[in-house]
Amino acid sequence: MKNTLSQMRNHASSIFSAGLEAVNPADAVKNSCVFNGQELVCGDQTYNLGQYQNIIILGAGKAAAPMAQAIEKMLGSIITKGLVNVKYEHLATLNWIEINEAGHPVPDASGKQGAQKAFELATSASAKDLVICLISGGASALWPLPVAGITLQDKQKTTDILLSCGATINEINIIRKHLSLIKGGRLAQIASPATLICLILSDVVGDDLDVIASGPTVPDSSTFGDCITVIEKYNLQDQLPLSVFEYLKAGLHDKSKETPKKNSPVFKKVNNIIIGNNLAAIKAAEKTATQLGYNTLILSSMIEGETRVVAGVHTAIAKEIIKSGHPVSRPACILSGGETTVTIRGNGKGGRNQEFVLAALPDIAGRDHTVILSAGTDGTDGPTDAAGAFVDSESFQKACQKGLCPDKALGQNDSYTFFKELDDLLITGPTNTNVMDLRIMLVK
Repeated sequence: MKNTLSQMRNHASSIFSAGLEAVNPADAVKNSCVFNGQELVCGDQTYNLGQYQNIIILGAGKAAAPMAQAIEKMLGSIITKGLVNVKYEHLATLNWIEINEAGHPVPDASGKQGAQKAFELATSASAKDLVICLISGGASALWPLPVAGITLQDKQKTTDILLSCGATINEINIIRKHLSLIKGGRLAQIASPATLICLILSDVVGDDLDVIASGPTVPDSSTFGDCITVIEKYNLQDQLPLSVFEYLKAGLHDKSKETPKKNSPVFKKVNNIIIGNNLAAIKAAEKTATQLGYNTLILSSMIEGETRVVAGVHTAIAKEIIKSGHPVSRPACILSGGETTVTIRGNGKGGRNQEFVLAALPDIAGRDHTVILSAGTDGTDGPTDAAGAFVDSESFQKACQKGLCPDKALGQNDSYTFFKELDDLLITGPTNTNVMDLRIMLVK
């Protein structure tokens, strides 16, 4: 296999695209539900739609529009009403379900208005109604409906602080759930006693149902005590809005209402179904890599941790492949997924995927033919228009020739500017799906 770096970059792009195609939201819905004109089969349960007075569709997330489109094609005019909250420009053509565009990752007023409408639709459901909920990555930010006494501005500031302190998505969602009227099982609570089906495109490590979108339709395993633990871990006591901190502290003394737990009757008529996840994307990527002639190895779809540390582990594997042919012989393709964390130290622009590639750059400089691509499956990496970035074994030299310093850019968390100068950003635009990140490392 005698591939140039340019060919290997094209291979990396093809492998990434294959992963995206495997988690197409519309296809995921179609593969999980079958409707014969009377009965709807979802997972292992069958629903006779003729017995329901109203069929209500609710949804939120970056993939909610194509998921809603698939439901419309399946059920058509028997849908009574519906509303999905999506990130700006993450759209699809719908006839019976309303689309509301909103802010992500920091919630905005449009998101709150859409969440309020969803709350009202869920509250209106009776025992004779069926509610179909469509959840995908981004739903936590796109359904911002704070509890009484907490303003949208309070939630915006809280989200900003949590995103910047290095907290994991699980830790962030613990607090989100306890500040929301929808998350943490509360959507199931307000929709009860209606029958509820929730189709979920997972964007969290391990596919934990109570973490995805902050678990609006599942029992919440976290408590107010867990919220305080997160706050103390990252020393956020003096940074969070006073109203937020006081509300969470009050929950320790039962003065704030706890989220519904495992034995609550509100979950008796709820069916939660995972219809797509990161591993599905990785397996599809692996198949394409094999077809392209690479010996493949999947590290894990559940990788977390500080981005720079994770990058170092990946490049150590590349070095071992080059030196000894372990853990897989060349030509090699190493695949991994999950969601790493960036602790903000500078005031630059970037995202965890771009930072991953930037951190990997010095380690692969001049090391035979090596290419790394890391990108978000949603087409967005941090507050940028890029999904991620490429780097190869000649990138370090090219950067130096342009007067760019990788260490300086990393110190400022300024990976976007660095890779824009190198013309090494991967820009896909909105993909309308989201199953976390996909990392591809190719060694000739």
